[in-house]
Amino acid sequence: MIDRAMVLAAGLGKRMRPLTDTLPKPLVPVAGKALIDHVLDKLADAGVTQAVVNVHHRADQIEAHVKGRARPRIVISDERGELLDTGGGIVKALPHLGDAPFFHMNSDTVWIEGVTPNLTRLAAQFDAARMDILLLLASTATSIGYDGRGDFNMAPDGRLSRRPERHVAPFVYAGAAILNPAIFADAPAGAFSLNRLFDSAADAGRLHGLRLDGTWMHVGTPEAIKAAEAAILESVA
Repeated sequence: MIDRAMVLAAGLGKRMRPLTDTLPKPLVPVAGKALIDHVLDKLADAGVTQAVVNVHHRADQIEAHVKGRARPRIVISDERGELLDTGGGIVKALPHLGDAPFFHMNSDTVWIEGVTPNLTRLAAQFDAARMDILLLLASTATSIGYDGRGDFNMAPDGRLSRRPERHVAPFVYAGAAILNPAIFADAPAGAFSLNRLFDSAADAGRLHGLRLDGTWMHVGTPEAIKAAEAAILESVA
């Protein structure tokens, strides 16, 4: 059982303006629920008892919003003084995450589940003997609100490689992963991107993926919210 998680909630949310002129992106409502609550509810359902949430942009609003949650218990990692990017933010939070593999989630990732919850599937698939990082991947072609070229190709054994330049890859990172904290042993000080560690794990053959069961929604702009809400409404109709 994976019982700890890191939720990245410190971003500036520039592409979500004008909504983020007064509200941090993790608190933008989608289908009647703040983005971060979609994530925290999924983590609670997967058995996570403690989630570290990092804050920077409009940090007070996020702190106040999550303060009353009991499932999971919330620990705030304060980045008001310096935004540490995706990798540096995790390094700062490591004392609260322990020595065992943990969930890593973007605070703005939303998906409609398939038969088995995807975080449950991710935890069952993670094998520390073969992998350092396991990413949840969505379909580049069928994800709602996503119009990019994808991120990864996946081998039959689940190992991942980056999309070559000017190519289209079948899978896009869906904003949820399991990380082995040992990968941060030689991490640089200060701000750095987690992509650096994704690439190191890929080079070592220890970056793996699991295809999302269901529908992933890329909620990056105000316009994308409407498409996501329509898909959620249709799924429960």
